[in-house]
Amino acid sequence: MAGLLSCPASAGDAPAWMHAVANAPLPPHDEKSDAVLLYAERHLTVVSAEKTRLRVRAVYKILRPDGREHGELRVPFNAHGKVTAMHGWSIPSAGKDYEVKDKEAVEVAHGVENGELVTDVRDKVLRIPAADPGNVIGYEYEVEEQPLLLEDIWAFQSDTPVRESHYALEIPAGWEFKALWVNYPEAKAVQSGNGEQQWVVNEVKGIRHEPDMPPLEGVAGQMVVLFYPPGGPSARGFANWQQMGTWYLNLTRGRQEASPEIKQELSTLTASRGKQLDKMRAIAEFVQHDIRYVAIELGIGGAQPHPAADTFAHRYGDCKDKATLMASMLREIGVESYYVLINDERGAVNANSPAGVGFNHAVLAIHLPDDVHDTSLMATFEHPALGRLLFFDPTNPLTPFGEISGHLQANYGLLVAPDGGQLVQLPTQPPAANSIQRTGSFTLDSAGNLQGNVQEMRLGDRAAAERWALRTVTKDADRIKPIENVLAGSLPSFQITKASVVNAQLTDQPFAFNYSFQTGNYAKTAADLLLVRPRVLGTKAEAFLESKESRQFPIEFPGPVRDTDQFDITVPSGYVVDELPPAVDVDYSFASYHSKTQVVGNAIRYTRVFEIKELTVPVSKADDLKKFYRFIATDERNTAVLKASN
Repeated sequence: MAGLLSCPASAGDAPAWMHAVANAPLPPHDEKSDAVLLYAERHLTVVSAEKTRLRVRAVYKILRPDGREHGELRVPFNAHGKVTAMHGWSIPSAGKDYEVKDKEAVEVAHGVENGELVTDVRDKVLRIPAADPGNVIGYEYEVEEQPLLLEDIWAFQSDTPVRESHYALEIPAGWEFKALWVNYPEAKAVQSGNGEQQWVVNEVKGIRHEPDMPPLEGVAGQMVVLFYPPGGPSARGFANWQQMGTWYLNLTRGRQEASPEIKQELSTLTASRGKQLDKMRAIAEFVQHDIRYVAIELGIGGAQPHPAADTFAHRYGDCKDKATLMASMLREIGVESYYVLINDERGAVNANSPAGVGFNHAVLAIHLPDDVHDTSLMATFEHPALGRLLFFDPTNPLTPFGEISGHLQANYGLLVAPDGGQLVQLPTQPPAANSIQRTGSFTLDSAGNLQGNVQEMRLGDRAAAERWALRTVTKDADRIKPIENVLAGSLPSFQITKASVVNAQLTDQPFAFNYSFQTGNYAKTAADLLLVRPRVLGTKAEAFLESKESRQFPIEFPGPVRDTDQFDITVPSGYVVDELPPAVDVDYSFASYHSKTQVVGNAIRYTRVFEIKELTVPVSKADDLKKFYRFIATDERNTAVLKASN
């Protein structure tokens, strides 16, 4: 990347269209804005179903140092297209203009994991000089391509405020178009004399990031343009989800054919597996763990998978490749499955999204035979025509067969059925399937020192996160860092005296930490009293809603949760319990919290249950969520009072 920083620049006047807006009034923005977009233009010319030309222009005013990122122009391209021109300019606040031409651009691997292995998609990059605060930078580029899909997306809103943004569409005579507006009021098209359609938006607010908000593409304004040749959508176009499913089915046709090598591997995998469910699990484990993940983008948006035989032979592939191979192997044992296109961030696609927008991942919906029943098969959905379907992500090596991770739950995906596509909402698993079950037994002495043992069992994503963190750890000292983090979040000082990790590799078994520790001055003295916090470990309260600014976007939880704690603190000799904190019972539609402190024998027992039930909290309930966390924060600080008994 160092070469990008040294692109030669020369004196050269910026074009008139750039100078025309360089000194224009800035759009409304706040002091946190790194830059503003003074002018943007996207002009698409549809030559035929086989060829389009796109011209893009943009002019930015840099306001803060982080705004320099706009000085790097990065344009992706693939085997179906080429970047025909690139040009960049800088208008400094003082001095002469600078320019860089397309001959100074460089080609790099596309920004995907293991991208150095990929030649299907590349980026052409041009570094514009003097992208410094106070300066204006602009660029223009042109792309010519053979479209695999007859649509275009005008993404005119982002985190950068916009003064004015233009979109123009030219289509051949006899063609039709359809414009779909997402997350923004519709602006009517204006037709020019030559039949060109034009749209303009002005004073578009920048989207300010909020913690746990939906992804940007799920809330930003955009226009999706579909264009059809005479006769309506062709094999490369669609107007709805049903047609998109048919399009994808055609794109993947024949790619699940099993090679002799696949059949031989399947015979080995299932030879000792008598039950159909056991065979399905064996296939899932093989694709999850024996096929290495490498991100590969082919065709439109990375939608077209490699043939199953190629993925098996090379032993690597991306999400759609792994799904294709697994579907091939399942079919060989008589089990049908269907692609599900989805976004790996919940909220990017919703029930009102237009067809074709937002997908970046592929999973499977597996038809469960009538005789296959097991309580571990939680990610199920009853389809009116296809029957009982189990959703499964072959790319995820840490989630066992029968479950899906939290970001897929309650998420919307395109189910690609034999008769076309259908947008469906994936199931939400029981909160107890994603949990931390923590039990502690402690002894308190009269000086206020605490010591004891903790058993901590984790399920679902709670287990997967720990396994992921430990996957490359080789030193014993590093294996207990997660335990140290838990203790550090609740105690000012501590010493771990013993610790072990259970089932770090066995993804179908609960993950566990077992540890012992001691901490000084846990209880605070006041005359002949000891003040003891019953909640020894674990923090559930959150403060991200404690802001003077009102919430703008929904809150997205990572997944359903049901965490439990039980702590027994043996009271020191010579003391009795004088006062206990009140019980807490808070129950909203989206979450609940229940805690209780009581005396059991000579010990204080603290129990609590924290549960997330709904994964999206609308803005209208943000104040309720804030109250919910405040109740928890108070409970976590509460103390019991012990007094000397003599």
